[in-house]
Amino acid sequence: MPARRDYAITADSPRAVTHDEYMYSGALSFCRRLYARDLAGADVAVLGVPFDTAVTNRPGCRFGPRAIRAASTNLAWSRAWPSPFDPFERLAVVDYGDVWFDHGRPEAVPDAIEAAIAEVLSAGPKLLLLGGDHFTTYPSLRAHAARFGAPISLIQFDAHTDTWPDDGRIDHGTMFHHAAKEGIVDPATSIQIGIRTTNDDPMGFETFDAIRLHEEGWRAAAHAIRARVGDRPCYVTFDIDALDPSQAPGTGTPVCGGMFMHQALAILREMQGMTVIGADVVEVSPAYDVSEITALAGATVALHMLCLYASAGK
Repeated sequence: MPARRDYAITADSPRAVTHDEYMYSGALSFCRRLYARDLAGADVAVLGVPFDTAVTNRPGCRFGPRAIRAASTNLAWSRAWPSPFDPFERLAVVDYGDVWFDHGRPEAVPDAIEAAIAEVLSAGPKLLLLGGDHFTTYPSLRAHAARFGAPISLIQFDAHTDTWPDDGRIDHGTMFHHAAKEGIVDPATSIQIGIRTTNDDPMGFETFDAIRLHEEGWRAAAHAIRARVGDRPCYVTFDIDALDPSQAPGTGTPVCGGMFMHQALAILREMQGMTVIGADVVEVSPAYDVSEITALAGATVALHMLCLYASAGK
């Protein structure tokens, strides 16, 4: 009898071992996880949010979820390195597909995203979201605050603070201003890593900028995160433009001077054991990518976020 393949469809369990499937073929789900609409027993659901009309420069990250899933096949053939444990053995992880919304009704999109996320959270699992532009983190934070309570501590990897004020636009550079003003996020227990654009009003967020990161090192950044957030419930958002464009060219608003992948992954490893209630990877725009390195970076960050979940247990 031939070996079973296409684990995204044929796996018997969300914990199925999928290390023997070719990287370059087969049905694509995140790290070959089972596609599922039944969330009973699932610990984590991977959910794509293919929205990019809040982008202020180059659009295209609506294709990010698909690109991250495709790149994740490079990571599904063995245990996440250098983790001493396999997150897929500790957690039942399913791929729930993508949020659906009507692009012809842009004013309704934020509520549609929030409702879709709330529906999954109400079924029990935690979420790993694949964007989409960074605005999508705002409806996600609203849904997580409704589920887990507000305010939430935010750990933000980014080139931009995304706290510029406006009058309520759907914009990927202003949503954390509104999240703070509305009491969804607590700036006093939140931190932004890798910032390298000017914003004279930090709104109370701690900013561990890119210059400080390069001068003091990733260990200092990891220490600052733990000192700021402690054991509070936190949401981790990773804008792929936190990475230097040499590491992640495929994004809408690249900024030179950013962190390198080894720094980002080392910080994420040092965050294991924290009380992470939600996580996302956003702003992967494959049209501007080179040899899919940005998509692979996004998939690798997402896998390390699953390790964050697994390090704290169910």
